[in-house]
Amino acid sequence: MKIAIFGTGGVGGYFGGRLAQSGQDVVFIARGAHRAAIAEHGLRVESIDGDFTVRPAVVFEDPAEAGVVDVVNVATKAWQVAEAAELMRPLLGPNTFVLPLENGVDSVETLVSALGRERVLGGMCRISSFVAAPGLIRHVGTSAYLAFGELDNQPSARARALLGVFAGVPQIRAEIPADIQVTMWEKFALICAVSGVGAVTRQPMGAARSVPETRELLRAALEESTALGRARGVALAANLPDKVLELIDRTEPATIPSMQRDIMDGRPSELESQNGAVVRMGRESSVPTPTHAFLYAALLPQEIAARRRAQN
Repeated sequence: MKIAIFGTGGVGGYFGGRLAQSGQDVVFIARGAHRAAIAEHGLRVESIDGDFTVRPAVVFEDPAEAGVVDVVNVATKAWQVAEAAELMRPLLGPNTFVLPLENGVDSVETLVSALGRERVLGGMCRISSFVAAPGLIRHVGTSAYLAFGELDNQPSARARALLGVFAGVPQIRAEIPADIQVTMWEKFALICAVSGVGAVTRQPMGAARSVPETRELLRAALEESTALGRARGVALAANLPDKVLELIDRTEPATIPSMQRDIMDGRPSELESQNGAVVRMGRESSVPTPTHAFLYAALLPQEIAARRRAQN
């Protein structure tokens, strides 16, 4: 199976790197100094599950140079998905399918609108990793987890084939869940809570969960996202906030979500696709989301400033 990693950042670089390490035919799409470093020195990964280097690594800036592939793993930032959908067209053959790995729940519909529902799987991952330097991915925290499936939850040969590919990567636990919509929303609830509270407090996950006042913010955010998902027809368990808090309590205390890391570093972030999306969908579905509204409003001025800087 030929696999394109569209967006070789912390997530795409790690998953694509492990696939290449296992012998899969992987092509990386990357830009600028990061692409140049990968081309010259290979893709280096420092990981809690063992360091490795993919050398040589097949990497292009222009997707047209890569040719048609079997699957495109989309691992850009959420706000880049619409642009990525257009740029990836040279990678798409008659049977190519697309697997988004972004935080949030709107990337799937963005890809469906651009490429057609028949091309798109639902997907999510759990990992803490980032680009530490050009050509270098650093994986910290917990071991990688990946879930994906057809949007209607029907069994398919292509999903089973992809699961078989990941079965050959012992450092990644992959599965096809019974309901991919539930799985994506569970991740959405988690990441919106820890990213928003973490970005406002500027503290890693261990600190935010340990202080009663900020732990209550986490719970309130989780309760709002759970109510919102249920109102929108997703079969989320009523006790999801308790389950997610248990997961947060088991997470490495130094973990910093990618949105929080971007905000703390003054870069554009996924604020609009996380807390902002909860607020927007809450209005559409008449579900109150005051905690997310507070987190979004508190972080929005910095987000606007970061985007202005990025445009200059």
